[in-house]
Order: sequence, then C-alpha cells, then structure tokens
Amino acid sequence: MAGTAGGGGRTSPDLAELAADSASLARSGTAERVAAILRDRITEGYFPPGSRLSEESISGALAVSRNTLREAFRLLSHERLLEHRLNKGVFVRILAVDDLVDIYRVRLLVECAALRTLGEPPYDLTAVETAVSTGEQAALADDWPVCSTANIRFHQALAGLANSPRTDELMRNVLAELRLAFHVMADPRRFHEPYLTRNREIADKLAEGDAAGAERMLAFYLEDSRRQLAEAYAERLTGR
Repeated sequence: MAGTAGGGGRTSPDLAELAADSASLARSGTAERVAAILRDRITEGYFPPGSRLSEESISGALAVSRNTLREAFRLLSHERLLEHRLNKGVFVRILAVDDLVDIYRVRLLVECAALRTLGEPPYDLTAVETAVSTGEQAALADDWPVCSTANIRFHQALAGLANSPRTDELMRNVLAELRLAFHVMADPRRFHEPYLTRNREIADKLAEGDAAGAERMLAFYLEDSRRQLAEAYAERLTGR
C-alpha cells in the first residue's frame, strides 16, 4: 500500500495497478513517457485532486529513477496538473473557478472547430463510437468513474477528427485537467447520465454526415456542462 499523504493531502491510492504500467516503459523509459502514464492515470481519476504523489512509491512502482520521475513531475506541473508545495511534496492540483472557465473556453474553441472543418462525409468515427458505447455500458453497470473516463475519451475522439497531432496533445492536457474538476460533483451519476444521451446524439449526427448539426449540439452541450460544474464549484466554496 502506498504511503499516506502529508501536509493535509489525501491518502495515496494502492500503487499495484500503477506498477503494471512499468512494462510499457521497457528499459528505455523517459520522463516524457512517465509523464504520459501519470497524465493518463489522472485522466482516469486514479489520482484525485489533493493527492500527494510519493516519489519513493511511484518510482518503485514504475521502476524508474527518482531523477526521471522528478522530471516527469516537472512536465506535469508545467501542464498545471501537479503542484509543488514547499517542504510538503508534489500534489495533484485542485482547480479554481477561473481554471474551469478557461478550460471550457479552450474546449469550445478546439472541439467545435474540429467538427466545423471536417470536410465531406463519411467520417472515421471508430474512436467516437467506442467511447460512446463504453460510457453506455459503464452506466448500465453503475460504474460512474469509468463512465466519466469514457466521456473524456469521447471528447478526445471528437477533437481527434481534426487529424492533428498538436490538437490531440493539447486536448489530452486540457481534458486531463478537466477530470480534476469532475471530482467536485457530489453525485457523478446525476452529472454524467444526461450527457450519455447527448454523446450518442452527436455521434449519430456525425454518422449522418451532419457535421454542422453536431457542432451546434456540441456548443450547447459544452455550455450546459460548464454551467453545471461552475455551480458545483460555487456551492463547494460557499459550503452549501
């Protein structure tokens, strides 16, 4: 079991699952690849906001040096996913309301533009359909953390329709940061369940070749999601 958090942070998760990721690093593991693993785990909700990341436990689980891990921490801090607290260690960031507003500003610009510039159908919707189906199956199993991850994969897939490696990288970072915001929702089912239907509707519009219609739906969708999360943040801050 991983060590407990210091300085008021939360208890670290069991790192046995993370240790399995060490296989993907092989013998040529680099800080960038370690950062990618940790970014994915943050996206999946494995490390929630406020979690203290233990150098000793994580470097051991991934079988990498502490210097490599520190460089990965530095990269993720630059992406605003982690923060260093003096004499306390490295923690997963807790987002502020301003962070949330800016994340949705970027999402609106990037995701809608990806659909707006699709060109002529048909479109390769394999990743979109996989994410939608995974979310629907997770909901049937009452597994809302997996549903939350599937929702993020859905939006990654929408941006991925632009066929731009730079856009993909940008959205991976933005959506990993967004996952930190999801933790403020006291009832994840109530938050995520309505968007399953909307994800399906957007996917169906794209399958019909109606990219313009899908973009309009997405714009309303993102505004509704932003408003819900902002209200949840406000309630958390006021203690209501």
